[in-house]
Amino acid sequence: MAETRAKLAEIDPVWARIMQEAEDAVVDEPLLGGLIHYSVLHHPTLERALSYRVSLKLANGEMSEQIVREICDEAYNSEPDLAMAARADITATYERDPACHRFLQPLLFFKGFQAIQAHRIANWLWKEGRKDLSYFFQMRCSEVFGIDIHPAATIGRGIMIDHAHSIVIGETAVVGDNVSMLHSVTLGGTGKEEEDRHPKIGNGVLIGAGAKVLGNIHVGHCSRIAAGSVVLEEVPPCTTVAGVPARIVGKAGCDQPSVEMDQLLRSNT
Repeated sequence: MAETRAKLAEIDPVWARIMQEAEDAVVDEPLLGGLIHYSVLHHPTLERALSYRVSLKLANGEMSEQIVREICDEAYNSEPDLAMAARADITATYERDPACHRFLQPLLFFKGFQAIQAHRIANWLWKEGRKDLSYFFQMRCSEVFGIDIHPAATIGRGIMIDHAHSIVIGETAVVGDNVSMLHSVTLGGTGKEEEDRHPKIGNGVLIGAGAKVLGNIHVGHCSRIAAGSVVLEEVPPCTTVAGVPARIVGKAGCDQPSVEMDQLLRSNT
């Protein structure tokens, strides 16, 4: 067993750590043994565990858990980047969320992580031309997690959504890599136009709780959007914007705002 664990840790360190944490969790809280075995320990790979977890959450009387799981398995088998992005999301959540103490937690308990993984499958379906099925995934994510992401929206790797309630991301929105956002963020449009109408968020951006970014505008890499702001204009890289409407109030304050998660506005930023 030790040799198997060592080989797994070398091949897939994220999954190896989740497996070890799952075994420890069963010892610490036997009442969760069934949930942890079915969600983690019964599966040979993270991909299979993700398929199980997503299908368990999204299945309903209109579409069975088995069918949803087959769709998820197909997606992970066809597009390996989906699970690689999930690994990056787990690592990002662990590193940035002070309430996350184990890699196991996002997979089992955090709806922001779970909703992003469900969206990634919906986005795969959209690209495959299976749009009605992708809308089903969007609908169920909205109903189950309280997060509404259009299946056509493009979302990068290393995403951390803290608390994750009432997130809205529109059809033509693009979210870069290593972005962190808090609850009640909207990446929306400004009217009824059907063309490219949603924000483009650069890499390493931190978006505070309740912020609204509206229209086909660019938010530059490694910038910060203060909580409660309404952003209607372009945001240069490495700056902080705040207010309604948002205005530049200083520099970003650090090289990686999305990692530092520092939301305080200081006079020297």
